[in-house]
Amino acid sequence: MRETRPALAETLSRIGSLIGDGRSRDDVLDVERLSNESGVPRDVVRMLLDGEEPPAEDITDRIVRRIVHLRETRLRPDGTRHSYDEIAASYGASRASLSNLVNSRRKTPSPQMPSRQALSRQGLSEQVPSQQTGERRPARSGGPLASTQAGIETFFFGQPNGWLSAEPQTSLDNALQSVLHGLEGEAADPMARLRGTHGLRELAARAPQLAEEELQLVTDWIDTILRRRNAQRVRGSGSDSSHTEGH
Repeated sequence: MRETRPALAETLSRIGSLIGDGRSRDDVLDVERLSNESGVPRDVVRMLLDGEEPPAEDITDRIVRRIVHLRETRLRPDGTRHSYDEIAASYGASRASLSNLVNSRRKTPSPQMPSRQALSRQGLSEQVPSQQTGERRPARSGGPLASTQAGIETFFFGQPNGWLSAEPQTSLDNALQSVLHGLEGEAADPMARLRGTHGLRELAARAPQLAEEELQLVTDWIDTILRRRNAQRVRGSGSDSSHTEGH
């Protein structure tokens, strides 16, 4: 498994190299969507994208916050939230145990590291820091965390996947993979690159079929023309604005 911080930095570096001219990172990275998919708060997503270290967060608070996030963002087909009853029942727990856990952590400030006894009462357990990476791992199967975390993850994702407890860097890196794969697809498909950069929907050619090298030359030529046109529009817009202000 890749270490969380180098993995995120590697993904962001790869995305940066694939964006190319004419687009910025903000054009392809939607903070709102990344926050929704990762469970990482928007301000923390921005910090991580800028290479900053996120603030420390109690592991139990993180799990509870993400439980709340899942209920608010992964809705029923009719647009309503899943009830505590159905979530808890899916892994053999009671509504009271889950709702009490969520409400107690949302209302009461928790110490930086809650005691083992307190976590056990809430159906959670300490996570064990990895000696190799320093990250916190979900408790092993059979621990108090298993029935709560694995049960909720299975309810929303179909299987336990560590989503509730993952470090922010890992969560964001996972959410960025779809962006990275999309950019890699654009790089491999010249027409996909034109669609992504310029919104070009179709390329009509007189020849029945272009060879790969010929298609690459054509799309590069179109890309150059469209970039020049866009640059001229930007300059013209700035000139018109200055002329208007002068009058």
